[in-house]
Amino acid sequence: MHELDRKLVSQWAGEITGRIIDAGCGPGQWADFLSGQGCDVEGVDLVPHFVDIARSLFPTVPYRVAELKDLGVPDGSVAGILSWYSIIHTHPDDVPRILEEFARCLCDGGTLLLGMFEGPRVEPFSHTVTTAYFWSIEEMSRRLVESGFRVEATESRADGKRPHAAIVARHVGVDE
Repeated sequence: MHELDRKLVSQWAGEITGRIIDAGCGPGQWADFLSGQGCDVEGVDLVPHFVDIARSLFPTVPYRVAELKDLGVPDGSVAGILSWYSIIHTHPDDVPRILEEFARCLCDGGTLLLGMFEGPRVEPFSHTVTTAYFWSIEEMSRRLVESGFRVEATESRADGKRPHAAIVARHVGVDE
């Protein structure tokens, strides 16, 4: 967990009143971090093994198996969704369905914090386990707007071997 990422996630979470879902929580470190910040957070991941690891490492935080395209919560029932590098392995054609699910789950005015690898265009690259995708901030922002979000902030940094980016977007609905 990079220091700048912790700062960004902490600032984002500090403005949220209500439940947060760490969507694609992996081994649970971000959900635990948010819990330590006093947030009401639940981690969800598609991989049962990751959920087992998260439960073992951070037993005070609830974790469960769920897909990003079906988080298994009622409409408008969460105030924030952290999607920290959780859609990087999703084929670009499937990303709108996930963003629509995030919008469905968020209350009016709820916020999404999305972390990703940044590139000049959407393109695949070899990653640890399976193919991942670079996204430009502009292209991901466009898709967020199409899914009922208003982009409120973006940031990027180039350290390590891949450029990083983050987008904060507020759920406003498709009619606004």
